[in-house]
Amino acid sequence: MSSSDRRTVLALLALPLAACGFTPVYAPGGPAAALRGSIRPDDPADRAAYAFVARFEDRMGRAGPGAPWALGYRIAVQEVGAGLTPENVATRITLQGRLDWSLRPGGGGDPVASGTTEAFTAYSATGSTTANLAARRDAEQRLMILLADQLVTRLGAEAAALQ
Repeated sequence: MSSSDRRTVLALLALPLAACGFTPVYAPGGPAAALRGSIRPDDPADRAAYAFVARFEDRMGRAGPGAPWALGYRIAVQEVGAGLTPENVATRITLQGRLDWSLRPGGGGDPVASGTTEAFTAYSATGSTTANLAARRDAEQRLMILLADQLVTRLGAEAAALQ
């Protein structure tokens, strides 16, 4: 298929979306565009929270101290062994993460939105101690990315109600 044929097909596929009033949520004028750079997460207290906040700010933009919205969060991570050997040694570890969050006005006040997101990831525990530690840190980083991305999606879906 030539490139002009591909463009024609893509244009035809986009027509029904344009006809229904589809607007990307974070596009200029979109329902969540005002949220970009306006939500300041609480300061991170550990490595997992730092990874979460870094991903959240990558997606939503960094907000300064006078931001109109403040994001409170609590992260819980639980390790579960899987892939047991006959000696009952785990060769695979699953990290289960839970993020409880609340969005409140930046100047204080009651939350206007809150919720919970959950995700999991895993890593192999068959290497050396150093390799296992590196694999766990990498899995924790992936888990925080998943939780932050789910939160950004949820905020985008609820953006119209926040305005």
